[in-house]
Amino acid sequence: MSAPPEIPDADVRISFVRGTGPGGQNVNKVATAAQLRFDLAGTAILDERAKARLRALAGHRLIGDAEILIVARNHRTQEGNRREALERLQELIVRALHVPKVRRPTRPTRASKERRIAGKLHRQRHKRLRGAVRHDD
Repeated sequence: MSAPPEIPDADVRISFVRGTGPGGQNVNKVATAAQLRFDLAGTAILDERAKARLRALAGHRLIGDAEILIVARNHRTQEGNRREALERLQELIVRALHVPKVRRPTRPTRASKERRIAGKLHRQRHKRLRGAVRHDD
């Protein structure tokens, strides 16, 4: 597998906001949570098929049809959150670049049909043994 593509700086905008949740004064006063915005419509590193797969993978992170928003707030520093946001974007792009294998439907073989029928007969006999016991006098 080849190395993941380098994401151009022009396609990414990072801003910092105050984080949420516990953390005391650090969370309340310092803007350490990173908001990464990736310009999906304008990027040149992905072809249209990869962009479509990335839109599907992005899910709720997709804004409109042109931008992906990733929020990272697990670290106490801006640099840690910036790194995490970029890693998550990189992971999404790598997953979008993977072309899924086309499944060609095949017919079951004669042997597999026979095995399936034999299994059904075996289960039928097994369940029939669970029934009421007849006493022949």
